[in-house]
Amino acid sequence: MKLDRILWGIILLFVGLILLLENFSVIEFYWRNVWGFWPVFLIIAGINILFNRNKSQVGNMISIGVLVITLGFLFYRGQQPPENRGLFGGNFGDKIDIDINNDDEDTLNTQRLTFTEPFDLASSGKVVMDISGGGTSFKLDGPTDSLVEAVVEKSRGTFTLKKELIDSVQRLTFRMQEKKGKWNMNDGGNDVNFKLNTQPEWELNMNMGAGEVDFDLSAYKIRTFKFEGGAAALDIQMGDLLPIADVIVKTGVADVKIKVPTAAGCRIKSSTGLSAKDFTGFTKLDNGTYETPNYATSTKKIFITLDGGLSNFEVSRY
Repeated sequence: MKLDRILWGIILLFVGLILLLENFSVIEFYWRNVWGFWPVFLIIAGINILFNRNKSQVGNMISIGVLVITLGFLFYRGQQPPENRGLFGGNFGDKIDIDINNDDEDTLNTQRLTFTEPFDLASSGKVVMDISGGGTSFKLDGPTDSLVEAVVEKSRGTFTLKKELIDSVQRLTFRMQEKKGKWNMNDGGNDVNFKLNTQPEWELNMNMGAGEVDFDLSAYKIRTFKFEGGAAALDIQMGDLLPIADVIVKTGVADVKIKVPTAAGCRIKSSTGLSAKDFTGFTKLDNGTYETPNYATSTKKIFITLDGGLSNFEVSRY
């Protein structure tokens, strides 16, 4: 058997074992603790190329040994609780840009930051919010009289908040960006607690390399929730306050849990490769499509699109 297949087999077994142990609550694995170690796999690939030009058995053993040791370290590292866990009105073109940066990269102390955008009834019909950040835990912490509030427990990186008003649509951009330079492997992650106003119709777009998302959206008018992530844990609960809602999830290695109300009809379209799927209360049709029994008759519908290479997808009804 070719060495590259053995290496990939070991990696798949490793990720699958972690997901299985998490599902049965044997361990609690913090993916954001290990996301920054991805360059190690480039090193392993380089070792594979260097030592296997002549297809030597010694080179094969070295490559496999380095991979096993690396995965063992990641397994240990991922189970360590993060040390620093806590986890917009105007005219067209108006922008608010808040940039708070900690230049001391060596400190392990967190900073508490607060972002607030006031609620403008005249221009609050639809709000688009783009959220991005790596190694960050995002949580929705209830409603607010403001348009949006965000409390950040920050240990590294730079956070910015921007707002644009185009026609009657407000667009918010909340972004976390790593600062280039030296990186301390003992740095903890960041925690962001959002509060959103319940009156507007929301479109939420999240893009993150690794991290955790815990959003109870049942009290909000969510037209679209879109998530793109790498090694992430996503847990969302949808409501049925709009006639149609779209949930689009695209992941690499992730644990995805989605809850939908029983009163809403729901259709799932999945293209999930080697991923595990558990769609309780759904009927399988064909071509990766699943529907709830009340899909055709319900006046409220939720469309879910799932795309993942090696993830755990669970969709349940409440």
